[in-house]
Amino acid sequence: MTTSRTRAAGAPHTTGDALVRVGRALRLALLVALAVLFLVPFYLLVRNGLASEADITSPEWTFLPHTLHWSNVSELFSDPTVPFARSLLNSALIAVLTTLGTLLLASLAGYGLARIPYRHANKVFYAILGTLMVPAAVTFVPTFVLVSSLGWVSTLRGLIVPTLFSAFACFVFRQYFLGFPRELEDAARVDGLGHWRTYWLVVVPNTRPVFAAVGTIVFIGAWNSFLWPLVIGQGRSSWTVQVALSSFTTAQVIRLHELFVAAAVSILPLLVVFLFFQRWIVAGVERSGIDD
Repeated sequence: MTTSRTRAAGAPHTTGDALVRVGRALRLALLVALAVLFLVPFYLLVRNGLASEADITSPEWTFLPHTLHWSNVSELFSDPTVPFARSLLNSALIAVLTTLGTLLLASLAGYGLARIPYRHANKVFYAILGTLMVPAAVTFVPTFVLVSSLGWVSTLRGLIVPTLFSAFACFVFRQYFLGFPRELEDAARVDGLGHWRTYWLVVVPNTRPVFAAVGTIVFIGAWNSFLWPLVIGQGRSSWTVQVALSSFTTAQVIRLHELFVAAAVSILPLLVVFLFFQRWIVAGVERSGIDD
């Protein structure tokens, strides 16, 4: 009798454990399937980047080419028609300087709108948000005319300065600073610090996750930018990596193996940045107040 009751009492628990294990197995299977799906493009880049033109265009598919052509990498950097190493350096300089400038300007604007008393602060904020509604195509030609009149075509200034301010970054910083503990700022003012020193000595050190999250987004956007560098960077010495990638497929020639290996090399900096700042990105999005 006791054994029957014990079995009856334990049956629901056993069934529940089985359902939990089945649910975990299904979630694991789904995650594995999604991981494989997302890794397929990276596999194709590496596989085709180390293959010959015949292996890439062959109707018979193999998991790996019969011969791995590591010489494709050296051929990429020694190609006289495409200064790929210079393009990587240009993209790195543009992405880093754009990220630093955007973080400085947007964080200062967001802090000023959130903390410095000003009766027109909301109007200025709504005007900044309004710029998000304006299509980039509308401002493209006027910006190009302005940059051209300044003599900044084919220069890093022309590639960087017009893209420094981001309304989205300003919005994120303002949302975060609205919830920033005022006690820390009050303590700084008791010590005789003004708005500027409070921002540098108190606010910035305590908002690193938000800076990392916004900075990563800006860096990826600057690295992947194509249309503006294509128009402004008219000389080969000012090409970015995206413009260099486009030069491998033209009306005259298509160099698939160089295109694939160049694409694989060009995404490595993005992977490094994302993996390094991954935990900061998650913490920054949680603290930014975007969901509020």
